[in-house]
Amino acid sequence: MDMLADYGLSDTHLALRDTARRFAEAEVTPIAAALDESEEYPAALYRRLAGAGLFGITVPQALGGAGADALAYALAMEELARGYASVADQVGLVELLGTLLTQHGTPAQQEQYLRPLLRAETRCAYALTEADAGSDLAGLRSTARRDGAGWVLNGAKLWIHNAPVADFAAVLARTDPAAGHRGMSIFLVDLNAAGVTRGRREHKMGQCASPVGGLTFEAVRLPEAARLGPEGRGFHMMMSVLDKGRIGIAALALGILQAGLEDSISYAKQRVQFGKPIADFQAVQWMIADMAKDAHATRLMVREAARLLDSGGSATLAASMAKCFASDAAVARTADAVQIHGGSGYIRGVRVERLYRDAKITQIYEGTNQVQRMIMARALLA
Repeated sequence: MDMLADYGLSDTHLALRDTARRFAEAEVTPIAAALDESEEYPAALYRRLAGAGLFGITVPQALGGAGADALAYALAMEELARGYASVADQVGLVELLGTLLTQHGTPAQQEQYLRPLLRAETRCAYALTEADAGSDLAGLRSTARRDGAGWVLNGAKLWIHNAPVADFAAVLARTDPAAGHRGMSIFLVDLNAAGVTRGRREHKMGQCASPVGGLTFEAVRLPEAARLGPEGRGFHMMMSVLDKGRIGIAALALGILQAGLEDSISYAKQRVQFGKPIADFQAVQWMIADMAKDAHATRLMVREAARLLDSGGSATLAASMAKCFASDAAVARTADAVQIHGGSGYIRGVRVERLYRDAKITQIYEGTNQVQRMIMARALLA
């Protein structure tokens, strides 16, 4: 069903894509429904995923990663999301933290945090969002103030991916409240430290095996070595990985869409109504045609954005376009997949029902699609 097939992909890209595809088909797809129902964090699965070289895809080999590029990362995300979006989501989280630690971590921080993370020996969280700081980081209230040779962290985060299970988090906090975006820094925080409290685990509409919860920091003492990168550069560092993050989410949404397309074609050929397969009805044919069209367009956009990022040029506009288009298409076309399946598509345990729920969050995280449209408009009208 991939009309691009192997077009423009190197042997390295093909090998990594095929590794991700085989892993998804053998290890992820068979347990996806059970994970969705139980909301379990599949730690053993992630250890096998790391062993297959799918954690830290763009992290250099010298630091324990695969040493591949953003295009390879996008290919892997699509394949894993075809199996289950929650699993791809975890790969995306490790990729973002791995990129931050690669680009800004000291050798000691890389040894303590990055290498164990890529071996799935530890679990990470990306602690950015607060009650008044989601799309608008100007509302960030968490603070870290100097105290002797270290820092004291106070604040609260919510809807943090992996908060219920993570060992450490990259936490964005204000270190100079008067300096706006230039007064934010990132800290690597042990989530079992004194003063750290985990909030309840939220029960989500979709991607249910990807745990989300809150974190509260009350007078958490941190050494100077806990700061990641220069003081006051935290906002810019977090923003620097968003293009890669948005390409990853676009690829994840594409994997959801592709799975819905494949299931819809199979079902339409088998389901008989009025004496013939529903695939013979034009109404169904047009929905499937639109699904295939959007999957093809999304794949083109994702690969173009990844190649731009790999070339060293600005990928911001292309990444925002890809993320926005892919997630909107995933939501619209998995709704069509449910429609094609009729009543059975509305029943738990039928994959398209889960795909529809899993797709929705892709319009929200890594910057809402309204924010993506703002980014696009600013770039076009500058």
